Amino acid sequence: MSHPSLKIVVIDYNGGNLASAQRAALYAAQQINLSVDVEISNHPDTILNADRIILPGQGAFADCMNGLKNIPHLLTAIEQSTDQGTPFLGICVGMQLMAQRGLEHHITEGLGWVKGEIAQMKPKNLPLPQMGWNELQFKPNQHPILEGIDPGNHAYFVHSYALTNADSQTIIATTDYDGVAIPAIIAQGNKVGTQFHVEKSQEVGLRILANFLTWKTNSAYPNHSY
Repeated sequence: MSHPSLKIVVIDYNGGNLASAQRAALYAAQQINLSVDVEISNHPDTILNADRIILPGQGAFADCMNGLKNIPHLLTAIEQSTDQGTPFLGICVGMQLMAQRGLEHHITEGLGWVKGEIAQMKPKNLPLPQMGWNELQFKPNQHPILEGIDPGNHAYFVHSYALTNADSQTIIATTDYDGVAIPAIIAQGNKVGTQFHVEKSQEVGLRILANFLTWKTNSAYPNHSY
């Protein structure tokens, strides 16, 4: 008897990286022999019926947030689905939108799921954006999303803005840029976000995606209640 496919929705709000996120999720599922249906959609009913939600993002915080707001009932559907416990993964600016607000050019309200603002990084010696491979630093057994990943593994970053003034309990991995610890993975309840591009992070990114697809959000981990 075959099991029904897991319904994964990549949220479409006229942003970028949708197809690459879809392909990466499909490939990650294949690697663990998980049957999935990965759909790119902005239809509220599709999102409300999803088993997992992925929100990619690239570009400016305000543009991405306005893209979500400009599609009727989309934000409401995302809120309702996640309130009901549907696991959520934000990627790059998709992660940043989980914060209270963005400070690029002007103040833009975010989803408000985690404390903090998205502000421009201020490295003393290195250029912006941070672009390329960088190490992930975290304590083992921090979160199910990190299973099979080792501290020091590399992920692919492209960003000039980062989460600041955050609650340390929501930061489960960081990366060092010019001597400053930058939040790399955040988590709050059934919601996680990666500042780096999982779809461009090769084996590490695919493992994180696979962990997300199999994540049991009521699992107990130190310092977090999921």
